[in-house]
Amino acid sequence: MSREEATQINDGETPVETPEQPEADAAPSLTAELEKQLEVALQQAKVNFEGLQRERADFSNYKKRVEREMKEIQQNAISSTLMALLPVLDDFERAMSNLPEDLKGQPWLEGVSAIQRKFQKTLDDYGIVIIDPVGEVFDPSRHEALGTDASTDVESGHVTVTLQKGYASGDRVLRPALVRVAS
Repeated sequence: MSREEATQINDGETPVETPEQPEADAAPSLTAELEKQLEVALQQAKVNFEGLQRERADFSNYKKRVEREMKEIQQNAISSTLMALLPVLDDFERAMSNLPEDLKGQPWLEGVSAIQRKFQKTLDDYGIVIIDPVGEVFDPSRHEALGTDASTDVESGHVTVTLQKGYASGDRVLRPALVRVAS
């Protein structure tokens, strides 16, 4: 259609401009622009996804660390409480080992003995083990030497007598055993 024909169709008011480029040329530039926008959006999605994965991994590591710390705090609280009660167990053992003969067989004494066994069972339930190293090689990380003995029965550097039992929870020593060592 020519410019004159377009003007006549428009009833002569204002001339109608026809586009200079055909519609076929506009489609490739629009497609290229959309492809460019799609590429930018895909790159941004990739960046966002990688960030999300990092945050998930960080959160998972944080969660594991907090759980580990909480378990450690709980173990420390249990150990501290049991360590505070160890002197009571020592007193029970000393009392029971120095019991006069005339008191043996008394019913109340059987009750006290049952309390001592119950206390020892509680320690066993929490994995607390006794360190009684008589005859073992002296280990300064588990034993505390209070003196030496000149002994021919025990090799030098070995524990001769345990003066006070020690206690451990796994590899952790709650209280070292007080010992005498052969010289």
